[in-house]
Amino acid sequence: MSNHLYTELMLRALDMALAQRRARGVILHSDQGCQYTSIAFGRRCREAGVQPSMGTAGDCYDNAMCESFFGTLESELLMRERFDKHEQARGRVFWFLEGWYDLRRLHSSIGYCSPLEFEDEHMKNETLSPRGLSTAGRRRGRDRRPAARPWTTRDLPLNGG
Repeated sequence: MSNHLYTELMLRALDMALAQRRARGVILHSDQGCQYTSIAFGRRCREAGVQPSMGTAGDCYDNAMCESFFGTLESELLMRERFDKHEQARGRVFWFLEGWYDLRRLHSSIGYCSPLEFEDEHMKNETLSPRGLSTAGRRRGRDRRPAARPWTTRDLPLNGG
């Protein structure tokens, strides 16, 4: 989290994502901001084997997944808390992403799995179902439950009991 959108910030974010996920052959979708259209960013994507993808100007549907995420961040964290300092906001957003959203936030669009659980299952099992849909990470039966909210888990003991 920074107070600027310079290309250097995007390069650091890309390097961090690549180091954490160790993904190859991925697509990075962005808007047409100058930081994403820069020569340095394009070069780094090529070096890392990342395929850049940009939406068309004024198209609200090409980035719907990202917009949905930011709506979730806003409604589940930012509208519920007040931050006096930038560092407080930075720490809470980090906790929301790394400690809650990626690990535990369930999503109906990926079979009621957390993003990390879905990613792990997808990497383990890249087989396709007979209809051509990925079955990675799909929960069945009683494990199909609606997504929990972070504010409902705040008071639970860490050991689950």
